[in-house]
Amino acid sequence: MQETAKDKFQLHLEEMLLKLQECQVQKSMKSCSDCEHFLSCELRTDYIKAVYNSMSKGDTGGFEF
Repeated sequence: MQETAKDKFQLHLEEMLLKLQECQVQKSMKSCSDCEHFLSCELRTDYIKAVYNSMSKGDTGGFEF
């Protein structure tokens, strides 16, 4: 089975996930939802955008599941 190369969207998503996890470790939290900055967190917002972009591959509009 051949492994496909990761595109720039997947690589960015993985980078953002690591940053998010580092923040959770620094704050001794298992989830962002436990944080007082949950709704206003720029890091979390950037992570959500990275998830969307990895699914849509940068295209605007909807995507299919």
